[in-house]
Amino acid sequence: MAFVKVSDTSEIPAGKMKAVQVEGKQILIANVDGRYYAMGNKCTHAGGDLSSGTLSGNIVTCPRHGAQFDVTSGKVVSGPKLLFIRLKIKDEEPCEVRVDGKDILLKID
Repeated sequence: MAFVKVSDTSEIPAGKMKAVQVEGKQILIANVDGRYYAMGNKCTHAGGDLSSGTLSGNIVTCPRHGAQFDVTSGKVVSGPKLLFIRLKIKDEEPCEVRVDGKDILLKID
């Protein structure tokens, strides 16, 4: 298992997100109050691009149906809303992040 550079800290200011592709996987990196977190970038409900959603604190909201995930853990906070029903969905897979100087590194299995 190795860490791979995927971005520079200047590319993801506080309160922002960025999608990267590493070994065929779409990964979302989020900067929450100067700390970087990473998890899968495709919503587990319908494959929405989470990096196109909104980040409020540590919660990212999918732009498709409003599912919400905690970027610090990948856990579902709220399922997608369709009509008046909230569906249950799977958590996102978190990735270990390390910052070395200005380099953002992800642990790749």
